[in-house]
Amino acid sequence: MRSFSNLWFWIVLAAVWSMASHRVLGVPIDMVTRARRDGGQATLDLEELARINAERQLLLARESGLWMSALVAGVLSMALLLGFLYRVEFAQALFLLGFPLLLVRLLELRAAQRVHNGERHGEALLRLIRAHRVITQMIGMVAIFVTAVWGMYQNLVLGPFYG
Repeated sequence: MRSFSNLWFWIVLAAVWSMASHRVLGVPIDMVTRARRDGGQATLDLEELARINAERQLLLARESGLWMSALVAGVLSMALLLGFLYRVEFAQALFLLGFPLLLVRLLELRAAQRVHNGERHGEALLRLIRAHRVITQMIGMVAIFVTAVWGMYQNLVLGPFYG
């Protein structure tokens, strides 16, 4: 259960943050680029996909938001306590992966609410998606940096032959 010395953990970390910044509000970034470059039908497709995904996310949040919030809070609290109080490295890795993703999810719900409230057309939508993607990438960079520093610290303290 040595997570920080396992190559698969780092591959998963990179893949998760790559996927998180590739799709903003469920819209692939290549669609945003095409809509900005070509306009017309590409922009209409982008607006419709963003509206559909925003409505879907808000519906899920309304219907199961309380249960999901309780479940995520419980799992992250358990990972935090097991990881940093009882020094379970696997739980530390889960927390360092899950907590920043929770922040991104909350920002995504906020962006979905903004799309629902009217920022769903043209340049306003493109600005919203661009800003959300930049914030997601910044959270990802900080999360990867903190995880890398903590992982290096753990590997130096525990040594190569522990566990």
